[in-house]
Amino acid sequence: MKKISIAIAALALILAFGCKNQSNYASTNPNNSNNSVSTQQTTNLSPEELGELGAKIKKHPSDAQKLLSEKGLTSQQFEQAVRKVAENPEDSKKYAAAYKKAS
Repeated sequence: MKKISIAIAALALILAFGCKNQSNYASTNPNNSNNSVSTQQTTNLSPEELGELGAKIKKHPSDAQKLLSEKGLTSQQFEQAVRKVAENPEDSKKYAAAYKKAS
């Protein structure tokens, strides 16, 4: 239960960053058709790698975009990948363990 709570907290953090960036992007870019394409792309990062990345973002929220871009991700892609991990209990445990270890 504690691990699931950690994963949910990490997802909430990612959602906060994602919503902030999405609203800025939507208001500055009148052509939003590319936005929907980028959210459909998936990542090849493992649940462990996503957990480590989530912990790094939590430690250094001001560097979130830099950390994500180093992995070739946008905040929306990272959010989508975390949601996909959360759908699988085994992957959620792996994510939570890596997140806790990296924290």
